[in-house]
Amino acid sequence: MTRRKLLRSAVACAPALLLSQKTAAERPNVLFIASDDMNNNLGCYGHPMVKSPDLDRLASEGVRFDRAYCQYPVCGPSRVSLMTGLRPDTTKVFDNQIAVRDTMPDAVTLPQLFRTNGWHSVRAGKMYHMDVPGSVGTNKWDDPPSWDVSISPPGSEQHTKGEGRNITAGRRAGWHWVSFQGDGKDQADERATEIALETIAKTREKPWFLGLGYLRPHLPHVAPARFFDLYPLGSIQPVVNPPGDRDDIPRASEIAINTRANDMGMNEAEKKEAIRAYYASISYMDWQVGRVLDALEKQNLRRRTVVVFWGDHGWHLGEHHRWHKRSLFEESMRAPLIISAQGRRGNGKGCRSLVEFVDIFPTVAELGGLKPPPNLEGQSLVPLLDNPARPFKSAAFSTVTAPDGIRGHAVVTERHRYIRWTGPHPDEELFDHEKDPREYTNLARVPGKDALLKRMRGVLEAGWRAARAKV
Repeated sequence: MTRRKLLRSAVACAPALLLSQKTAAERPNVLFIASDDMNNNLGCYGHPMVKSPDLDRLASEGVRFDRAYCQYPVCGPSRVSLMTGLRPDTTKVFDNQIAVRDTMPDAVTLPQLFRTNGWHSVRAGKMYHMDVPGSVGTNKWDDPPSWDVSISPPGSEQHTKGEGRNITAGRRAGWHWVSFQGDGKDQADERATEIALETIAKTREKPWFLGLGYLRPHLPHVAPARFFDLYPLGSIQPVVNPPGDRDDIPRASEIAINTRANDMGMNEAEKKEAIRAYYASISYMDWQVGRVLDALEKQNLRRRTVVVFWGDHGWHLGEHHRWHKRSLFEESMRAPLIISAQGRRGNGKGCRSLVEFVDIFPTVAELGGLKPPPNLEGQSLVPLLDNPARPFKSAAFSTVTAPDGIRGHAVVTERHRYIRWTGPHPDEELFDHEKDPREYTNLARVPGKDALLKRMRGVLEAGWRAARAKV
């Protein structure tokens, strides 16, 4: 049977994939929350300044994954990979301007699996790629087979009335922020929350899968003034990189980051201003999440709702003088992941095991009592929901592409990160997280590391199949 016929068969037989014959009242709802350009700067992840009480609450009710890695540190490819449970080498999506059906017309997406099996599938906001702010309010690059209801709320974005400015105006890349009064009725995230609240209140005839996609903290950083007030400029300390930090960073890596390297030309005051706006956007998004969690409680639905929160990739705030994603450093590859399912023994705990975003699809499918398509390239995290301390994968993998055929492949193990760059500027990077957690010393340039380099090259070349958990 060809791969295409296999996938068509999976869709056609989807109603038969239920592991048990459950009634609508017994089958769980799924609240699937995405945050855009979200790094791990949250209170529940130990950040000393960021105020995120509602996500902290969610983490206390579920399992917080401390080492969750995306498969491509850019919005579109990461989201397609996550929503299909397939890695970029399989999806062939290496750019933002590609929809899932462009390369995989017969793919079975996560919400599509639930929809075909009787769940009411709703999208409110950004779940697949959406240019921000350019295509906010449009359905560009969305996936109609995934949803019964699909809404991209419009928003004022950088045109919001309030106090603000573009910190880096006139330079190659902008950093725009706006602080406004009120709650933001003209904001896409506010409108997405309202759609979510309506869905929760009115959907009773069948279980629902709600994809709730928030734009914040993606640029432009737009948030109510009260969230900016949480972060006085004098209390913010920009990252201090050691002298010569960029001397051992490969040329290919610098090309990949493009216009957001070299601190974007910002001085210390501007860096503080930029960080403050990012933090305010996080707290605004967190408040929206809290409203939805409160609605679940009010409707007595919390116990029968699986809640998943994820950021599509990380984000640099000055590390290695970078202010972007699109790198294979820790800050860009790692992103938050919280899964809360009632009755799991690991709830309220953190998990240090290596996990990947391709693992989310099989996990949520299992929690819903569904058998996923047989071609998925991740593993269910359900065993970690009951025992977060158990061993899992031995490595996590990510990739990124850049102009002129540049491509980077990264592998992270318990202690090390190895990066191989191919194309016109071939090179290597190797970091020891135990001795150098901020990845300032590229050991591939240090004499005497041949044995370690050989071992890590072998891990990368063996690939994700060799790193699978023994379950």
